[in-house]
Amino acid sequence: MLTLFHHPLYASCRFIRLAFGEYGEDLALIEERPWTRRKEFLSLNPAGTIPVLLAEGDHAIVGATVIAEYLDETRGVFQRERRLMAEDSIARAEIRRLVDWYLVKTDNDVTKHLVRERALKPFMEGEAGGSPNSAAIRAARANVRQHLKYTNWLAATRDWLAGPRLSYADVAAAASLSILDYLGEIEWREFEAARDWYSRMKSRPSFRSILNDRVRGLSPASHYADLDF
Repeated sequence: MLTLFHHPLYASCRFIRLAFGEYGEDLALIEERPWTRRKEFLSLNPAGTIPVLLAEGDHAIVGATVIAEYLDETRGVFQRERRLMAEDSIARAEIRRLVDWYLVKTDNDVTKHLVRERALKPFMEGEAGGSPNSAAIRAARANVRQHLKYTNWLAATRDWLAGPRLSYADVAAAASLSILDYLGEIEWREFEAARDWYSRMKSRPSFRSILNDRVRGLSPASHYADLDF
């Protein structure tokens, strides 16, 4: 079994867990707090970032998109219609664009700030810790609506977010939005198409472990694990 160094409230880590789950492959999970810069972890990834996959032969594969490419090359190419990456180059570009949108842009605009201020700061030492920054929380919350509007448009105009079938784009979006859903930061009633798409996503077997995630000191929203909201 492959091993993933992850944190349950990092969208990039959830993305990899969901992707492996879509191919029916289990991962051994080791929760890592990258801000501690643990010496043993730095020996695997000197950058100190997650996720890191310990693959065959104990080779460390670093970064969500790099791991996703590895997964596609070693598993996805054998999945035919269940493959999370398209065969057509233009379709592949659109999938990669949306993966970047959710794992980079949404994370930078919204997710990482709400996670840091609401969930992680109590466990951080020194200057990194302290009281939540209310200005950072307000700024992140102001951006949530725009990202939900865009997701709603994609879900309303396409069968899946990047096209006619489930892809890495859906997995990345679900990974990101599931964290905001855990935190109770999404008003799903305002975004019907996005809500219907997310309901389809979290009803998939790959989502079961995500819905079981619990973070010490922060309970999920009451509807978080409810497949029908």
